[in-house]
Amino acid sequence: MLPNLTPDVDLAAELFDGLRAGSVDGEGVTRDAYGPGERMAHALVRAAAERIGLETTVDVAGNMYVTLPGADRAAKRIILGSHLDSVRQGGNFDGAAGVLAGIAAVSGMKRAGFVPGRDITVMAIRAEEAGAWFPVSYPGSRMALGALKPDGLAIARQDTGRSLADHMKEEGFDPEAVARGEHAVGPHNTAAYLELHIEQGPVLDAEQIPVGIVTGIPGSRRLRQGRVVGEYNHSGGTPRKFRRDAAAALAELVYRMDEEWCRLESMGHVLVCTFCTMATTADAGFTKIAGETTFQLDVRSVSPHACDLMFEALHRFMDEIAARRGVQFECGPETGSRASPMDEGIRAGLLRAAETLRIPHRVMASGGGHDAAAFAEAKIPAGMLFVRNQNGSHNPKEDMRMEDFAAACAVVQRWAAEASL
Repeated sequence: MLPNLTPDVDLAAELFDGLRAGSVDGEGVTRDAYGPGERMAHALVRAAAERIGLETTVDVAGNMYVTLPGADRAAKRIILGSHLDSVRQGGNFDGAAGVLAGIAAVSGMKRAGFVPGRDITVMAIRAEEAGAWFPVSYPGSRMALGALKPDGLAIARQDTGRSLADHMKEEGFDPEAVARGEHAVGPHNTAAYLELHIEQGPVLDAEQIPVGIVTGIPGSRRLRQGRVVGEYNHSGGTPRKFRRDAAAALAELVYRMDEEWCRLESMGHVLVCTFCTMATTADAGFTKIAGETTFQLDVRSVSPHACDLMFEALHRFMDEIAARRGVQFECGPETGSRASPMDEGIRAGLLRAAETLRIPHRVMASGGGHDAAAFAEAKIPAGMLFVRNQNGSHNPKEDMRMEDFAAACAVVQRWAAEASL
């Protein structure tokens, strides 16, 4: 029988306040990866962990591990984790909620005198917000798992132009050890990984449900350097049949892709399709027909087949539009990631915990990518729990309610306690 465990939400609230105060940037917060913002966040959490008597260590990549020792120190540990970096002028809860939920869970266990059967470790992961800092997926967790290729260390941070390796060295870490393959986490020493995260969409809030149990993290197919090449000409003197309008061609492509998304959804495919940027170039101007446009495209789904169907349509539409409008489409290099189903055993344990605690919950897929995907790829059983959040994510108006966070922490704590026995 488990004792009457309650998470230490007061400690988490104190740390949320400290994180905000230490990284406020106008209306939002900025905690730059391998920079002063992330450094501050790790130091704040480490000081709190040591104050309440938890063990703390740091690996060669700077990932931090806060451990409540278990009865069997040789048994594979359970990791509760997420990241502490943020996007520029983002919200205070994205990523941090997962780390602080872990701290709240193990602090509550320690306060109750509960000794788990195995170590329970809270992991504060470096540099998850790849789109804001380093354009590579999950570099912190992949370095912890020994899965980042050495050439990934040469990737430049997008605001400084300096490499990941340089930033790591500046923060006192060891990219050479990473390149040699040294790593702290793997199937040999980790039984399971659980990540709590704010939901980054409106579903839980719209349905008035505090907690979501995640079925999987989507894969993606992405174009970051898409281009449409037409011909600049006079906007008044060029009849329609003589135009090679790159702006009109791109607008048609966007419309047709949106219609295809609707069609595939009606057939039961679950996916998202986003033109993240669409722009004319510096040569554009008033009284000119746009001779060139650029775009970025992000297609995501838990089903690789759904992503493939959208890209098949993309290439078909580009060929048709190019032939009719006299333009040329250039996709540039394609990037992406594999879909990562969450472990069925962890999902069942989270459902059991939520039902035991009588916490309303919903089973749902993730829309965004998360470090849990890297753990799943490394063959470590991985799971995710969403907590309801108002006003979306990656913006200063993230507004997770503490009562919802407390409910999600209770599910995390109960699952971890049961899984540790």
